[in-house]
Amino acid sequence: MNSSQDIVIGVDIGTTSTKAVAFGEQGHVLSSHAIDYPIVQPHPGWAEQDPDVIFSAVVKSVNAVITKANIGHGRIKALGFSAAMHSLIALDESGRPLTRCIIWADNRSGKQSERLLKEMNGLDIYKRTGTPIHPMSPLPKLLWLKEEMPELFRKAYKFVSIKEYVLYRLYSQYVVDYSIASATGLFRLDTLDWDVDVLHLLGITREHLSELVPTTHIVRGMKREWAEQMALHPDVPVIVGASDGVLANVGVGAVLPGEAAITIGTSGAVRTISPVQKTDEKGRTFCYALTEHHWVVGGPTNNGGILLRWLRDEFGGQEREVAKKLGIDPYDLLTQYAQNVPAGSEGLLFLPFLSGERAPYWNANARGTFFGISLHHKREHFIRAVMEGVCMSVFSVALAIRDVTGPLSEIRVSGGFAKSPFWRQMLADMMGKELLVPETHEASALGAAALALYALGDIPSLDTAKTWIQITSRHVPNKENTLIYSELFDMYMRLYDRLKDEFDVIASFQRKDS
Repeated sequence: MNSSQDIVIGVDIGTTSTKAVAFGEQGHVLSSHAIDYPIVQPHPGWAEQDPDVIFSAVVKSVNAVITKANIGHGRIKALGFSAAMHSLIALDESGRPLTRCIIWADNRSGKQSERLLKEMNGLDIYKRTGTPIHPMSPLPKLLWLKEEMPELFRKAYKFVSIKEYVLYRLYSQYVVDYSIASATGLFRLDTLDWDVDVLHLLGITREHLSELVPTTHIVRGMKREWAEQMALHPDVPVIVGASDGVLANVGVGAVLPGEAAITIGTSGAVRTISPVQKTDEKGRTFCYALTEHHWVVGGPTNNGGILLRWLRDEFGGQEREVAKKLGIDPYDLLTQYAQNVPAGSEGLLFLPFLSGERAPYWNANARGTFFGISLHHKREHFIRAVMEGVCMSVFSVALAIRDVTGPLSEIRVSGGFAKSPFWRQMLADMMGKELLVPETHEASALGAAALALYALGDIPSLDTAKTWIQITSRHVPNKENTLIYSELFDMYMRLYDRLKDEFDVIASFQRKDS
C-alpha cells in the first residue's frame, strides 16, 4: 500500500450498529468495523436507544478501522458522517440527555400524527418540509413530548438527532446538516431554514435547535481525549455529512436524475435524485436534501426482509433443522421452495403490512393479509406470495416516485435481498424493467466518504463515485411474468383500498389486547 495514499473514513451511524469503513483510492475498502447496540422498548410502540452507547460505538469503530489497517495519523485525509434519520434527543443546558434517543421506529406519537394531518394543516406542512406526517418524524414526537411530558419539554435546552449529539460530544458545537434537518418536519425546503410556523405550533424557538449547515460543512479541532481514543489528529477535517438514505444513493451509483436505488434489508426504500425540490400533491413521497443541488425523492417501506425472518422464525422450524443438517442458510431453503411455484403463486396474493406501512400509504394501521387461499396452496405458495408481496410494496413506492419525478431510467438494487438472484429476478419481473446489481461495500459509508472528498474539492462532483462501482449482474424482466404481475398488482391496489377502513377496526382490537 502506498504510504502517501489518501484515506477517508466513512462513519455510518445506523439503527442497529455503527459501521466505520476506511476507503482508499476509488472507493477501495481497506478495513471496516461494526459495533452493534440494542433497541430499548420500555412500552408497546416505543423504540429508543442509549445515545452514549452509540457515541461510544462511533469512537471505538473509528479506532478499530485505523488499527486494523495500520493507518498512521498523517494518512487520514478526512472523516465523513452518515446517520439514520428521524431520531430525537432532548438535552439540558450541559448537553446531557434528558431522554433516550427516540428513533424512527417509535410509534408513540400516532395520535399526534393524526391530529397534525386532520386538524393542523399537515399536508401543507409536508409540502413545505418534504417530510410526511408520520410517527417516525421528529415533528409529532416533539408534539408528544410537549403534551405527555410537559415538564421535561420545558426543561429541554436543545432537541437534537443522534448525529448532532455525537458532533456535540466531539466538538461542543450544535450543528445539523440540511439533510438530517430535512427529515425532521421542521425545515423548509425552499428557504433552507427552520419553518417558523411549525416552531410556533410546537412552542419552541430556533434556539432550541442546532445551527443549520450544508452537508459539506467541515469541522476541526476535535476534543483531544476523543481524538486520542479514535487514533486521530485533532485537526483532521470532519465533514458533517448527510443522512444514510440519501448517501446510499451515492454509494450504489444512483446519482443522476432518473436513476433509482432500491434497497431491501429489514425494511425497504426506493429513492431517486432530483436537481430541484419536489413533493407529492398526495403526500406519498419524501423529499430530503443531499446538497443544495441534489434532492432525494423517495419512500420507505416497513416490510422487507423482516417478513422472511417472520416466516422462518414462526413457521420454519422444519426448514431450520434441515438447513442445519445440510450446513446451509435457512433462507436459502425457503427460497428454493418458492422457486417451485410459478409467478403469481397460483392465485395467492399477500398484502405485506405486518408492521403497518409507510410509503405510499403512510398508514400505521395497515395489516398483513393473505387473499385467495385454497386447499391446493402449500407452504411454498405462502413463501413465494410473501416475497411477491414485498416486491409489490416496493413497486407501489416506485410508481409514486415516478408520478413526482418522471420515468425511472435505471434501477440499482442493494440490501440483504440482493444476495438472492431469485428475489432480484422477481422484482425485475414485477417492475418490468432491467435491474442492475452494483458491487457494494456499505453504501452509506461509501457515500459519506465520497461526500467528504467532494467537500474538500478532491472530486469535481458526486457523479465521480459512480465510476468506482462495478455492476456484478443484470436482471432482464421475463415478459410473461410481468404480465401476470401487472394484473395481480392492480388487484393488490384495489384490495388495499377496500380493506383500508377494516384495517383501522382490526388494529383497534390489537391495541385493546395489548
